[in-house]
Amino acid sequence: MSSPATAPPAPNNLKRIVAASLIGTTIEWYDFFLYGSAAALVFNKLFFPEEDPLVGTLLSFLTYAVGFAARPLGALVFGHYGDRLGRKKLLVLSLLMMGGATFAIGLLPTHASVGSAAPVLLTVLRLVQGFALGGEWGGAVLLVSEHGDARRRGFWASWPQTGAPAGQLLATGVLSLLTAVLSESAFGSWGWRVPFLLSGVLVMVGLWIRLSVDESPVFKQALEQAEARKSSAAATAEKMPLVAVMRHHWRDVLVAMGARMAENISYYVITAFILVYATTSAGVSKQTALNAVLIASAIHFAVIPAWGALSDRLGRRPVYLIGAVGVGLWMFPFFSFIDTGGFGNLLLAVTVGLVLHGAMYAPQAAFFSEMFATRMRYSGASIGAQFASVAAGAPAPLIATALLKEYDSSTPISLYVIAAALLTVVAVVVAKETRDRDLTDLDPSDGQVPAEAPAAGAPLV
Repeated sequence: MSSPATAPPAPNNLKRIVAASLIGTTIEWYDFFLYGSAAALVFNKLFFPEEDPLVGTLLSFLTYAVGFAARPLGALVFGHYGDRLGRKKLLVLSLLMMGGATFAIGLLPTHASVGSAAPVLLTVLRLVQGFALGGEWGGAVLLVSEHGDARRRGFWASWPQTGAPAGQLLATGVLSLLTAVLSESAFGSWGWRVPFLLSGVLVMVGLWIRLSVDESPVFKQALEQAEARKSSAAATAEKMPLVAVMRHHWRDVLVAMGARMAENISYYVITAFILVYATTSAGVSKQTALNAVLIASAIHFAVIPAWGALSDRLGRRPVYLIGAVGVGLWMFPFFSFIDTGGFGNLLLAVTVGLVLHGAMYAPQAAFFSEMFATRMRYSGASIGAQFASVAAGAPAPLIATALLKEYDSSTPISLYVIAAALLTVVAVVVAKETRDRDLTDLDPSDGQVPAEAPAAGAPLV
């Protein structure tokens, strides 16, 4: 008989949980991706105007990378308190922090007004964005994974993942609309501020929805058991979630980090760096490049739940490997299609790349959730995911732009992504399949080893 924590929830309740996680992650990714698109299009001129165009873009992407540097710290802080206090409270806080920083970017003075203080202020706000996003992802996917039907966990947990393409779609759509209706001078003067200020409205909507959902039943059950053990005479001191993760799950953290390399690097090359490459090397207009990313992001949104559902049938590892191998093989054709300068080929290049990326991104939520025990799951999943982002997504546009400047060719960039794909393939191959795990089984209480520990080398769940 299923325990209350593992029994399938009422359909309406589960849909509300999924909607809350999806809308919240969409808003947070909108804020994060909006910065990336603006970094490629206008920040190099507004905040680094004394540099030549490509160097200005490099400096702009450097502030973009700073946001990733703050994500591990966000993962540690939010993971710790998320495992102690619950998923919901921390998700509300992350949404407020991200939205507030994005809104403030829309009010920033530029280099022309305050000089070097402008990029400093921009960098500080980018740090706040990264800190908030570092805590957002783990809580959002866990809230759904711990509520959802275990038999369809891959499908349901993939919905918060669609917040990334939805946020990209929203950010790119707003920028595309503004660049279409405004002159270049008007967009550079004030139009770029509109999508950042719009974040304030979106955050209010997301906050209202997130406050309406319940805490994870799996977490509540684990917390009750922990409190009961604390009151017993034989109780031992509860270890910090981070300490417990590094003791019981360090192999899983390394697997998660390796699994993220190809997923993270390929995504930012396909969606952020492409705005630089297509406009500077392929002679494509800014509007055309934005439109291609816009349409491809809509397709990306649609295929993620399908990949998630397939992972429920085939397992997390086979689907993930399809994406990693596929992205590696696609990189040379990807740039070849862009080099033709045609919109159809540009759209094909980005769409295929994002569909293959979705095969990694969709099962990732369930895959990482199933690796860790409940009272350290927020910390473990967040640390594995966000520490990898420092080496993967953070420098990806920066490295790609530097390689383009140095070699004036896409070949080194393709090899860079292929190397990341090989690393991810190795990580996923050595991982254990997690599809059939019960999120309440073998849960080490308060960071202690369970009475019947799994065999040596087997990860705790």
